[in-house]
Amino acid sequence: MKTGLSFLIAARRCEIDELDQLARTSELVSVIGRLVHALQRERGMSNIFLATRGSRFAGQRAPQIAECLALEQEVRAGFDQLEAESQRGAGTGNGARLFSRIAWVLPGLDALPALRKRVDTLALKPAQAVAAFAKLVAGLLSVVFEAADGAADPEISRLLVAMFNFMQGKEFAGQERAFGAAALALGRSDEAQRLQWLHLIESQERCFQVFTDFSGDTVLALWRDSQPDAMLAELERMRRRGATTAPADGALSQDWFDCCTRRIDAMKTVEDRLAADLRALCDRKTAQARSELQEYRQLLDTLAPQAGATFFDDADAQSAAPAQFGRHLERSVLDMVQEQSHRLQAMSDELETVRASLNERKVVERAKGLLMAHRRLSEDEAHKMLRQTAMNQNRRLIDVAESMLAMADYLPMLDRAPPR
Repeated sequence: MKTGLSFLIAARRCEIDELDQLARTSELVSVIGRLVHALQRERGMSNIFLATRGSRFAGQRAPQIAECLALEQEVRAGFDQLEAESQRGAGTGNGARLFSRIAWVLPGLDALPALRKRVDTLALKPAQAVAAFAKLVAGLLSVVFEAADGAADPEISRLLVAMFNFMQGKEFAGQERAFGAAALALGRSDEAQRLQWLHLIESQERCFQVFTDFSGDTVLALWRDSQPDAMLAELERMRRRGATTAPADGALSQDWFDCCTRRIDAMKTVEDRLAADLRALCDRKTAQARSELQEYRQLLDTLAPQAGATFFDDADAQSAAPAQFGRHLERSVLDMVQEQSHRLQAMSDELETVRASLNERKVVERAKGLLMAHRRLSEDEAHKMLRQTAMNQNRRLIDVAESMLAMADYLPMLDRAPPR
């Protein structure tokens, strides 16, 4: 018959399995980050290539595409590994949602060759190319989001939340690079474009604030060092120039692209540090869990010979020593069970705090989806409506989104506008 210590060992084995899975998922997140970075650069090059009718970045696109293809194969291999592990019963806690995200993003990867061909033949407008790449990157980032949401360890979850928000902010910075480069190359800037530009800037700041809230001092110092004042001042100067009506300026467009690229490449060093910290944390926690598992096994081996009547027999003076030894072992097991229970409860409490940021994003996304369905708005329009309502009412975005969802049953009756 199994003892309580046997089941404590089984619990620790389960925890190690979860940590091993988290380590593999974290490595996949790191590879996705590298692919996203490469796709962001390809998007920027493709955007200027289209805006200048093929006169710029014609030669640089081919090696950039080759880099993307190599990283894409790594990501696909990571997806395949997760699926194979699920077949062996080693899936993640939120495997259904994670695999659904992967199932959604794979057709986007499959469609990349056709998209690149349309760029080659100048069959797309710059805005169309930006939207296409952004859709694919959003799908890849949704995989990272589910990885963060499914992490059962609060420290690892905290790092994943920081990394997801940093990658999301970096993606908005990449969209701004592509958007600004095309606007400056074409020499157009109307009110709608200025609002879109402002939206991209605000979205970056919001994501980087969450990243800051969940990051340690070392990473934050690296983040500050990666964004020197001179570079930010140059960025702001060109932002103001791009927000005004001005003739097409190819030189300024190139300067803008180069400035944004330096900034985004600097962000990549922070992202790499987050990925390295994540791997180190997974390794440290797994090593600690394996060490404790070994201690449990040694204690079980020691306890086994003392099992039986002598374990409780402290009335007989001749058996006093074994009884005292038995009580000591019994107390050791109880202490370990209580320690494990308290640790798991503390982890659960901290995990709830960490996931609050992810849950807020889910609520806002649901509210946006509701507006898109019932008000026939685009995603950007829905987000702007929520943000403007929050500003007008001096409320948090999450509070407005929750109120919107609470009124979901009444929205169809309010919708009287004809289809656009």
